[in-house]
Amino acid sequence: MSRDMNQTRSDKFEKRRKSTKAITIGIIAASILVIILLGIWVFGGSGGEERNADENENSSSDEDSDFLITEPGEEEEENNNSTDNEENGQDEENDSTEENNDNNEQANEQNNNVETESVEPSDENVSEAYTGNWEPIGTEQEGPHTTTYDDGSQDRIEIKEATSMVTGINPENMVEWRVENGGDQKVVATVSDMDETQVFRVYLQWIDGEGWQPTKIEELIENDKK
Repeated sequence: MSRDMNQTRSDKFEKRRKSTKAITIGIIAASILVIILLGIWVFGGSGGEERNADENENSSSDEDSDFLITEPGEEEEENNNSTDNEENGQDEENDSTEENNDNNEQANEQNNNVETESVEPSDENVSEAYTGNWEPIGTEQEGPHTTTYDDGSQDRIEIKEATSMVTGINPENMVEWRVENGGDQKVVATVSDMDETQVFRVYLQWIDGEGWQPTKIEELIENDKK
């Protein structure tokens, strides 16, 4: 009887031990599964975020690249247009310079052939006065003429050219102290060089279709228009 009871207790203990072992194994397996799932969730999500970030960065780079790309044809055409404009500007400047040189040469030739005649000075400030058969300077103006005295006007430009022609003062070195009305279609220009070593009073009249013509020059003792 005692032996049977011991055997029963032993069987119960063995069953309990096996049950405890099975439970422990189940808990360990469940823990491992939970750890695996957590790892997949953590690392999988992080990888997804990194992939999304990479995709967004690549997309942004592509957009920036598209924005910055310049078609070779357009850039070349732009450069060609810029070069053409510069060349055209240089050509026009050269043409203008050549034209001015031609006009100056023509004026010098005319001056060499001019016959001058001494006349009475108009006041005590005149050291020498003379008239001459100077030709009109030429003009770009057309139609009825009304003298414009404003700086930069076509009249002032052409008056300066005519004055330079008869005085010999380079326009770039000329100071126009006064350009005033000298009568109907006439003006009187007082000019000098930069150092005022030469001061002139030049009388000019307008000739329709031909421009301003110098008629008399007075060399002044001192500048009376300062």
